[in-house]
Amino acid sequence: MTSIYFNRFCRALFAAAAIGFLPDAQAQFVFTNSSPKPMPRRPSIILIVADGLGYGDLSCYGQTKFQTPNLDRLAADGIRFTGYYAGDAASSPARAALMLGKDSAHLKQRADVDVPLAADDVTVAQVLKQSGYHTGLIGEWELGGDGTGGAPWNKGFDEFTGYFDAGEAGNYYADYMWRHDSATHLQGKAPVYGNVDGKKGQYIPDRFTTMAKNFIRLNQPDRFNHYQPLFLLLSYTIPRANAAEMARTGNGMQVPTDAPYSGEPWTQAEKNRAAMIARFDGCIGQLLEQMQEMNQISNTVIFFSSDTGPAKDGGVDPKFFESAGPFHGIRGELYEGALRVPMIVCWPGKIPAGQVSDFAWAAWDFLPTASGIALTKPPENIDGISVLPALFSQTQTNRHDFFHWEMKNGNGTAQAARMNDWKIVRSEDNKPWELYNLKTDRGETQNVADKNPDVIARFEKLLNR
Repeated sequence: MTSIYFNRFCRALFAAAAIGFLPDAQAQFVFTNSSPKPMPRRPSIILIVADGLGYGDLSCYGQTKFQTPNLDRLAADGIRFTGYYAGDAASSPARAALMLGKDSAHLKQRADVDVPLAADDVTVAQVLKQSGYHTGLIGEWELGGDGTGGAPWNKGFDEFTGYFDAGEAGNYYADYMWRHDSATHLQGKAPVYGNVDGKKGQYIPDRFTTMAKNFIRLNQPDRFNHYQPLFLLLSYTIPRANAAEMARTGNGMQVPTDAPYSGEPWTQAEKNRAAMIARFDGCIGQLLEQMQEMNQISNTVIFFSSDTGPAKDGGVDPKFFESAGPFHGIRGELYEGALRVPMIVCWPGKIPAGQVSDFAWAAWDFLPTASGIALTKPPENIDGISVLPALFSQTQTNRHDFFHWEMKNGNGTAQAARMNDWKIVRSEDNKPWELYNLKTDRGETQNVADKNPDVIARFEKLLNR
């Protein structure tokens, strides 16, 4: 068996063990390459997305009731943005904006209802795969399931392990995971043996971390794959609440233990949420430690963010932890608290460490930025711009002069837009616009629409355009 085929065999066997096809073999078989690992010609790219993690949920963004040391370390080694925006205040359009490089006004996904991507939608995974990257998705997708054109393997992902929709992804002790591997032709539901028959032996977010470590280890650029870089979308389902568990027990924040916050004078749901974020931070620490040991950290660009701001669910009011930071609003609204989320980018040796930037950009800028890193062109007719100059502390000559969000709700369409320091919001069609000056009122507490009709007129002209 030649080395390249042996490598593929090892990858397939290890992947099968890790997802449960070989229940007792997990983490026992590791293929090691003793020969030197030269630097890849292009860096690998890892995008880590949390679910409903607010701007204020990380200690490096101001959280004081609990700490997130691993994400703080990631920020200290790179750049932390304070002006980054989610693609929308609802999960499905937010994820579509991230994948397609388009703002939510130009998407079919307008509400927190799963709508599959269309055949002509081009994702960042497709762009990177076409340019030679090996691509993987682990976690939550929400943009098309099995039998649709929007399934992950139809949208550029060579490997997929996780869940198609939020309903599946919300069970943190599910007894299966969907699996697709283009190389080994494994596809279908893989059992999670520790959770069969109602057992809670395997916490699914922990399993995502194990799978991510496996993916990075087995696909690291080396001479067997001609130093092929990888792209991994690691889409966690935490710290969102489990709706079914909330309905059953009144506490939707599922986590194996509330340590290290067991002794805090908080409600059980509040202890669980803090413990969930601490556990999530530990997962990130495991990934960073492995990449450091593999000597891959300097060859990889890591992006970390959240799909939207925090939600008022699971028995926890976001105000308790000040999860939205200094901003107003929660998931499902178009105020800053729902749209302004963490964004940390780390690329040792390329991005100067210890930076904090207030440069304003949004989820739809990720696709052209990743394309720039991969030395390839993004699709035409997108809304995003490459922010590589901002990452490198250089002058960003092309900037957004206008940000726009739209979201369907029970009352029609909610809209918001930002132009320089001005922000307009309305919760449904035909309602009067609210106007805020984010420079002097970042908490959006003083509606000054009546005093600035000329500003409203300028916004409406841009929206009509």
